[in-house]
Amino acid sequence: MLLLNKVLLFFVALRVASVFLVRTWYVPDEYWQSLEVAHRLAFGYGHLTWEWTEGIRSYVYPSLIAGLYKLLALVNLDCVELLVLLPRILQALLSAYSDYRFYLWSNKSKWSAFVLATSWFWFYTASRTLSNTLETSLTVIALSYFPWGASECTKFLLPVALSVFIRPTSAIPWVPLCLYHLKKSTHPIWEVLLKRYLLYGLIVGTATVGLDSFLHGSLLVSPYEFLRYNVLKGVGSFYGEHPWYWYANVGLPTVLGIGTLPFLFAAVETIRNRQTFKERSILLTVITFTLVIYSLLPHKEFRFILQILPLCLYVSADYLSRWSRKASGKLVWFAAIGLLVGNVLPAGYLSWVHQRGTLDVMSSLQSISRTYRDEFDQPAKLIFLMPCHSTPYHSHVHHNTTMRFLRCEPNLNGVENYSDEADTFYSDPMGWIRKNLPVHPRSALPSHVIAFDSLEPRIKDFLSVYRPKESFFHSDYTTDRVGGNVVIYERFDPTKPTTEVPIAQETADNPAEEEAGEA
Repeated sequence: MLLLNKVLLFFVALRVASVFLVRTWYVPDEYWQSLEVAHRLAFGYGHLTWEWTEGIRSYVYPSLIAGLYKLLALVNLDCVELLVLLPRILQALLSAYSDYRFYLWSNKSKWSAFVLATSWFWFYTASRTLSNTLETSLTVIALSYFPWGASECTKFLLPVALSVFIRPTSAIPWVPLCLYHLKKSTHPIWEVLLKRYLLYGLIVGTATVGLDSFLHGSLLVSPYEFLRYNVLKGVGSFYGEHPWYWYANVGLPTVLGIGTLPFLFAAVETIRNRQTFKERSILLTVITFTLVIYSLLPHKEFRFILQILPLCLYVSADYLSRWSRKASGKLVWFAAIGLLVGNVLPAGYLSWVHQRGTLDVMSSLQSISRTYRDEFDQPAKLIFLMPCHSTPYHSHVHHNTTMRFLRCEPNLNGVENYSDEADTFYSDPMGWIRKNLPVHPRSALPSHVIAFDSLEPRIKDFLSVYRPKESFFHSDYTTDRVGGNVVIYERFDPTKPTTEVPIAQETADNPAEEEAGEA
């Protein structure tokens, strides 16, 4: 019991530490499908993306965060720092508990704790407020209760049902697992389906559909809408397409990182000795089935297969446990150190360095939104001239400031030659600005422009009445739309003399601003 408590505390410490160590941007959904929705529920203002107006998302996860926000507001502690940190800590605790359940499922193997604790992608995502992260945590908890042996336990169905209603694609890996469960059950299949599967589905479904319908304002079955838009209408293709083999040659190897090597060794051994490694064989079937289904969908992302990462780690850990009993001590240490270093390097760079500017900038924008007044005594008006959803929004400002960003809704109405606002802007930035931003009076212009530095040459005429205020490093890698730094430009009166200080000098001479920029 003492050992189990230590393992749980270890994972709690690791995941909570990741809240403070993972300081970079990953995908918009981390904020726009969770924190922004929760902020609107709790405080009455904020932006809802098209997914919420069309009803393809469930309110379960945002409602959990909104409840946390309401509690903070009741005790007058709803400051931005806590609004940002506490939801991540909550998710970190859920992930830590699922890590603990993974350890129990793996028969308390030391290698299982090691591969899970050192997995770079799980460290990178375990404390992020993504529905994929919650989905993965629920999957691991369900797998830890799954009756692999002679047990008839069906407790695993509760987290499975919850996961499916939150994110319908969660059902994919459970199709072969549930078929296996039904096949091995000693009870008639119809009895298990009616008394267990249907019962759990009705309980969870009634609760989630009721919550979604109440918050949406009309009857809403979000899993149905999710499948209707993403599968039947193919809306997912709007966000990019990849070849069918992408998950096999890029997706899974990237998610596993250096852990791909033990996983491949384990897979070969399992295929050659299916009867000996029956549980591993089942898991490989589930992994293969899931990858095949996802490969049929044109839009692909690394996070979509986060749910099967624990299955891969289980297979690898079981292989390493058996291998280490026969290998020499030096070889075991060499393998452990190799796996550790191979995971720490990408985890450190991607968690602390790559794509952090769009988060760092929010601290300054929060301060600007609360304190800024222009020469006409008007409050700040912010415009984000960058790919849509490149930054968080109201959840990281927590002030009802006038803000605008470039929209990128998919072509929901079948318009010919459709181009979203962001694409239109980048095809002709100055043309879009002349058409959409007022020139007179000057006070009607945004007080601050937030953009990547790579855009500056293309909108230099517009920026003639703005001056750089602060700059934040974002990435070592740039594209035609994403630059190396995020810059805040502040409007000024060019007819009046100015004592403008270069950004680097301003930052060096003003410790308070330097501290704000690094917050």
